[in-house]
Amino acid sequence: MQVDYNERIPNNVGLADDRRLLRALERWQPAYLDWWRELGPVGAHEHAVFLRTAIGVDTDGWAHFDFVRMPDYRWGIFLAEPAPDRRINFGIHKGEPAWQELPGEYRAELRRLIVTQGDTEPASVEQQRGLGLTAPSLYDLRNLYQVNVEEGRHLWAMVYLLHAYFGRDGREEAEEMLARHAGDADKPRTLEAFNEPTDDWLSFFMYTFFQDRDGKFQLHALSESGFDPLSRTCRFMLTEEAHHMFVGESGVMRIVQRTCEKMREHDTDDVGRFGAIPLTLLQKWINFHYSICLDLFGSEDSTNAANYYAMGLKGRYRETRIDDDHVLAGSTVTVPAVEGGRLASKEVTALKAMNETLRNAYVDDSQRGLDRFNKVIRSFGIDAELRLPHRAFHRNIGAFAGVCAAPDGTLMGEASWKRKRDEWLPNADDHAFVQSLMIPVSEPGAMAGWIAAPKRGIHGQALDYRYVEFH
Repeated sequence: MQVDYNERIPNNVGLADDRRLLRALERWQPAYLDWWRELGPVGAHEHAVFLRTAIGVDTDGWAHFDFVRMPDYRWGIFLAEPAPDRRINFGIHKGEPAWQELPGEYRAELRRLIVTQGDTEPASVEQQRGLGLTAPSLYDLRNLYQVNVEEGRHLWAMVYLLHAYFGRDGREEAEEMLARHAGDADKPRTLEAFNEPTDDWLSFFMYTFFQDRDGKFQLHALSESGFDPLSRTCRFMLTEEAHHMFVGESGVMRIVQRTCEKMREHDTDDVGRFGAIPLTLLQKWINFHYSICLDLFGSEDSTNAANYYAMGLKGRYRETRIDDDHVLAGSTVTVPAVEGGRLASKEVTALKAMNETLRNAYVDDSQRGLDRFNKVIRSFGIDAELRLPHRAFHRNIGAFAGVCAAPDGTLMGEASWKRKRDEWLPNADDHAFVQSLMIPVSEPGAMAGWIAAPKRGIHGQALDYRYVEFH
């Protein structure tokens, strides 16, 4: 399915045939562009950036690469190709034809799911808006901007669903997407992790490793939805989300490599004085980003999650590959709990444990990434290991909300935890040190001293290609 770029709003959903919807989205577009100019990448509106743009949604070559000014990027609405005779694969409607129109009885639940997902997309742009001023290379600067424009397009995807299927309520929700802002004291973004500052590149790479990995699992779960327009939207978004996670994982990997090179060169763990980021600081950033992302999945025991699954609105990760009846009536599972001041577990219905099921898949996937980082460390003969903290560490939602736990899961009093906090999470001195390294590098092929060069360039270009033209 090719995208029509002759339209003011590029799309493959036949907007030209729905004049009411087209007019509504065209009215929303100026507010979006105003938001981008005000809260998008700082000082980058005139830059020409080597960006990829979707020209189709098939797997044979949907991306076109060229230099584009970001305000001129052709954001639009792209749904994956429809699956012939698609059926709902889970819940009480299992086996029924997927809904092509909004199921009225589930209107409120679907709107909530779409708004929650949609709110994360502009939030990430806002959180990352100042990073272009301190990019470690042109290669990395271009990748940042690619992530930014794709997050912007993901907002368009959710706004399309709101406008197309939810009437006045949907239009109002779309306007609110641009009224809330990351970190705003009065109108913050919906989810806590999307209000945290992301003002250094170590945080950016951790963000795209952990937060965008959460995005992967949420989008996979929504792509299973019996509401076919939502499913098709999320399936296409996943093709772009994969690049965001690549930016994060390869970025952290390159930092680990440079740190290990400095450790070997100077025979010390204290590589901060040589312009590298010590492994101990990497561990603190992991502790922070991983723990706040665990909260994004919600409570371990959730009636809302049970309802979403039973209704056929939000499935599990790779639902159809799971060997069970996909209805789960009467099934139970064990989830973490805290009882009498001790870590414990309890039995709940499998339906109410849907958040924990998705979180388990996320934890396993995150661990595979850390295994790859640790493989790099071992290749240098260094006796050290990066670890995911215990699920009880630094949590604000669910069974562990308010629990004072060390990264290894040891429970302790609040006063003891506060005394140890700076050993486990980034403190003011840590942030100041990392910020001291954030000196922009804009010569083609050059890299900041705290990060290794990538193995290859972008879309067949050399590493010393001028990926961003400054104007």
